[in-house]
Amino acid sequence: MGNCCSDVAGGQTAVGGTGVNQGNQPNAPNEAVDAFLKSRGYQGLYSQIELSLSATSLRDRDVLSKSDPMAVLYSKEKDGSLKELTRTEVVLNSLNPKWITKYTMAYYFETVQNLVFRVYDIDTQFHNQDVKMLKLEEQDFLGEGSCTLAQIVTKSDRSLTMDLVCGEQFSGQAHARKFGKLTIFAEESISSKTTVELKLRCSELESKDLFSKSDPFLVVSKTTESGIVVPICKTEVMKNDHSPTWKPVFLKIQQIGSKENPLIIECYDFNSNGKHSLIGKIQKSLLDLEKLHSAGTGANLFIPTAMGPKQENKVLKSQLFVESYSEKIQYTFLDYLAFGYELNFMVAIDFTASNGNPRLPDSLHYIDPSGRPNAYQRAILDVGEVLQFYDSDKRFPAWGFGARPIDGPVSHCFNLNGSSTYCEDGVITDLQETKDALVQAADLPLSILIVGVGGADFKEMEILDADKGERLESTTGRVAVRDIVQFVPLRDVQNGDVSVVQSLLAELPSQLLEYMRSRKIQPTL
Repeated sequence: MGNCCSDVAGGQTAVGGTGVNQGNQPNAPNEAVDAFLKSRGYQGLYSQIELSLSATSLRDRDVLSKSDPMAVLYSKEKDGSLKELTRTEVVLNSLNPKWITKYTMAYYFETVQNLVFRVYDIDTQFHNQDVKMLKLEEQDFLGEGSCTLAQIVTKSDRSLTMDLVCGEQFSGQAHARKFGKLTIFAEESISSKTTVELKLRCSELESKDLFSKSDPFLVVSKTTESGIVVPICKTEVMKNDHSPTWKPVFLKIQQIGSKENPLIIECYDFNSNGKHSLIGKIQKSLLDLEKLHSAGTGANLFIPTAMGPKQENKVLKSQLFVESYSEKIQYTFLDYLAFGYELNFMVAIDFTASNGNPRLPDSLHYIDPSGRPNAYQRAILDVGEVLQFYDSDKRFPAWGFGARPIDGPVSHCFNLNGSSTYCEDGVITDLQETKDALVQAADLPLSILIVGVGGADFKEMEILDADKGERLESTTGRVAVRDIVQFVPLRDVQNGDVSVVQSLLAELPSQLLEYMRSRKIQPTL
């Protein structure tokens, strides 16, 4: 189940939107392309969210007038420290302020974004100072509240009202005094919804292979203010084709900045080792590409021949054409959440013998007396911490398979809580049967996240994840209509900068959007 993440199966979908139904994709695997993009700074999707603040019934700390409140917004880091993000203006003489200052931040589905809001009464002697220069310890503290960004954007009106409390709550006392209410309203930027659909083709591409034609794909990048080139989109790979026409790609205006900003479009020859050869490149803005489409003309690619201040380019016969160009407003992942759609988190755990004796410390199911969670518990806790905000009842069904529960026969589906009726509170040996089930499940509003725990050989698991190759095919020849599996070996990410949660959940929003859009389901009450 984005505008938040890109479904990169087959390399078709652009960052910022969801691709069209690909069906049976005969093109080359794009694992090396994905690694190539990540090495160049490719990141997941996000939505720009503008936060507005207001408060009611604040404490009056002034003797002859009402308080002069200012709000301060912080992000809470993983180590518990607070990072100041912004300060509002000071509203004079008001216990029910509506601040004008807005704060725009990026919303990431796959991470928990903890926010803290503090309200201060600004003393009269500081009213002429820039709010950024104010020393907060010299002001009267009126109260604070905390929440996650997900708690705000999942509300039907994207508005969350919380009680402001003072320090008693954070010193361990159970009943904190309430000092008014703070309301946070979140609005998704219209640029998060404005999508440009491009269908691109090239002509007369040069061959980079000795005994065959090139296998070209395109990478579209932008240049940041600091001069760093960041990839934002890629096409699929076209095998043995010097005049390829790629499937449409989708760009969001928010990630480009504006239609006038220059884009770098590079054409590469795919190599399975990840060392792709540059065939040619071109620099054009969206406005330029729109004009090319209107005129029905192409633009010549070039290749750099000298670097440095006197960079020289060799103009090639190869040309880029824009077969189609359109702009439209699309419903986003957050739109569906606002209209009541939820994500239900269900867990299935492997209890087969390959996990070891659960009574021994080397077992993947060993329960440590110190309370330290094992790998399975850690993965469930981490994923559940994110998904809990998208499930209103916060009840998560959990099953096990491959074990003998409570003196019964071996079962491949039993409730982890021991109940025979109530379920809430390793290596694949049947690969083709699993494929058949997943091909059928692709028609359902379902996403499957698999965490590879332990040191087993997970090659067959990786086959199920269509990011690593072609769409799954059943024994009857039916091809999965979409990619619903995301597989992550825990050992590959637990020591890296990206958590297993981010790796697993990155594609969920785009999978949901792909399902909804393919069936023309709109977010309605």
